[in-house]
Amino acid sequence: MSLIEISKEYFKTFSNKDLYGLEEMFSKDIRLKDWDIEARGLEDVLKANKNIFENVETIQVNPLEIYNDVNTVVAELEIDINNGQESLLVIDVIEFDNENKIL
Repeated sequence: MSLIEISKEYFKTFSNKDLYGLEEMFSKDIRLKDWDIEARGLEDVLKANKNIFENVETIQVNPLEIYNDVNTVVAELEIDINNGQESLLVIDVIEFDNENKIL
């Protein structure tokens, strides 16, 4: 599976609020950083994702464009929160380890 396909699967898994699925996709050394959150390590990143999921009714990640260069994917995303109550345009930079797990 290509890194772009893995990234699309990640966005679906996130949209489904599937923490177990995310755990399978994440490296133990994963890091998460955005305008509001900074977490390092599998346990802390899963906790941060759980907090996001608990604070929204729905979250839908819609990839607009996805680019891949070696072990990095850059995705332009529209994130729909609570069925259109809020919409965010973001850029995700996703790095992968040698086992194609998200770092």
